[in-house]
Amino acid sequence: MQRLVVLARTAVLAAAFLFIAVPVRAQTPTQAPPASYYDHSGYPDAFSGGVKMIPITTPDGTFRVWTKRVGNNPRIKVLLLHGGPGMTHEYLEAFDSYFPGAGIQYYYYDQLGSFYSDQPEDTKLWTLPRFVDEVEQVRKALGLNRDNFYLYGHSWGGILALEYALKYPQHLKGLIISNMMASAPAYDAYAHKVLMPQMDPKALAEILKLEKAGKTHDPKYMDLLMSHFYVKHVLRMPPQQWPDPVMRALKHANETLYTLMQGPSEMGLSGRLEHWDVRPRLKDIAVPTLTIGARYGTMDPKAMQRMAERVQHGRSVLPARQPSGDVRRPEDLHGRRDPVHRGRRRRTLSGKDALTAASPCGHAPPGRRRVSTGETGCGSAPPARRPCRRAGPACIPSSAPR
Repeated sequence: MQRLVVLARTAVLAAAFLFIAVPVRAQTPTQAPPASYYDHSGYPDAFSGGVKMIPITTPDGTFRVWTKRVGNNPRIKVLLLHGGPGMTHEYLEAFDSYFPGAGIQYYYYDQLGSFYSDQPEDTKLWTLPRFVDEVEQVRKALGLNRDNFYLYGHSWGGILALEYALKYPQHLKGLIISNMMASAPAYDAYAHKVLMPQMDPKALAEILKLEKAGKTHDPKYMDLLMSHFYVKHVLRMPPQQWPDPVMRALKHANETLYTLMQGPSEMGLSGRLEHWDVRPRLKDIAVPTLTIGARYGTMDPKAMQRMAERVQHGRSVLPARQPSGDVRRPEDLHGRRDPVHRGRRRRTLSGKDALTAASPCGHAPPGRRRVSTGETGCGSAPPARRPCRRAGPACIPSSAPR
């Protein structure tokens, strides 16, 4: 759910975390990847540009989801879980500017219901447990294992990644959670108690009035959200300057899926996920975990830090000054030193350890099929342990480029 994009900064920090987790000789990535990074021998997807359509078994039949491999590294393979639900991998294309230079192999992946994958219309499929099972089927199909498998989740993808880590920890080498708290009620409370009071009272009243009247498809609703909330907490740039991958992801979003599980916007949570909360279970996550927060994002940055303290081997990164909300730009990074927390101990991640990040790459969507059926509805954590919204609905604001 939550943030539209995690651009430059997340790619940088994720890359730094991945290299910290492997032997010392790999901690300083080169500007250009080794020749072996482009060795596609043994990969059946070599002639499809890395694209692989994976069959997914569901209670409603078998469907296909879209994945795309980039690079070759037998030790570090990252599966990217986009936000939404119902967004696409497109807004994460910033990773193309950073992971190859670090020699990191990674996979784009459109979850079931997203634009590049099949889009069944049976809403019984849109449940968290089924999505977790889908990720496990994707992992098996891609041949990822505990010797190389890192899972990255942004916004709603963070919910999915946390649930996967709790159910299938035996397959993971590392976990990265970007801009997603461990509790939907806490996320909603932060929106109502901290972010909404910062808004123009008249604009907020009009937004809430439109929501109560069920008029969230009214262009005025999105225009108000864009000018009074999204440009302050999702992507802190004028809408006319939003990067092309972001606009493509918005254009291709599955609004029905998004609204059903998240609610009508990033301004709080009211869908099927509204009671989700894994704070009491964070202590059970034993894989090395990195949480990435944002000072102006829709998630409480302190909650992101607490999450890292409550898992068994966690680190949290939050910049001392960050002007770009949930979408980080390269110029926000240079020359900074980011606090990194390991349980109760604080360290710094130097600028040279954090690579740098953001760029696009287009893909033509494969054929999709739709299947229509019925519809159905779908704490406090322990003390710190010692260390060892996603993208919005498919509405394009009138002021944004199309």
